[in-house]
Amino acid sequence: MTLASLLVFAAALFVAAGSPGPSIAALVARVLTKGYRDVLPFIAAMWIGEAMWLSLAVAGLAAIAESFHTVFLAIKWIGVAYLLYLAWKMWFATPAGAGEELPETRSALKMFFAGMTVTLGNPKIMMFYMALLPSIIDLGRVTLAGWLELVATMVIVLAAVDLLWVSLAAKARQFLKSPRAVRIANRLSAGTMAGAAAAIAAR
Repeated sequence: MTLASLLVFAAALFVAAGSPGPSIAALVARVLTKGYRDVLPFIAAMWIGEAMWLSLAVAGLAAIAESFHTVFLAIKWIGVAYLLYLAWKMWFATPAGAGEELPETRSALKMFFAGMTVTLGNPKIMMFYMALLPSIIDLGRVTLAGWLELVATMVIVLAAVDLLWVSLAAKARQFLKSPRAVRIANRLSAGTMAGAAAAIAAR
């Protein structure tokens, strides 16, 4: 894998990943309402899910992925239902008093599950890789080392983008000092989360 190919791949992925979509919307909504401390499992699941889509594209298994359409469709609707559940919880969350913490953190397993369903339930990600990779590299000649280089590049780019969004959301959350402000943020985040669910459902 040439450095030029990896840089082109990284640049295209940076633009695509930096554009707010369902995954970013869900991530930002979560940080705004609960803080950034428990979002690492969510982010890690997003990266693992993207690595799976990338691997399918590199291996030329789009046809196999299509064969398992029902499985991916089920994952998609489970993800939609879970995002709507989170939106409902955010909407009706009781704001903490001044100086208090926002409602309790969610378990790492549930956060990982949410991140994975959001990513695997979004076939646009696989289509992005299927459309991008053939124009950059010869998929028929990708070795194990080349695949590892692509995955490593993908993780670096996604880490930069996702952690930037987390940082921006965490900064915004610092301004939520009053219960009223927290309630407004919770309901805006609930609307964002529901919008992410609707975006996935519409794909």
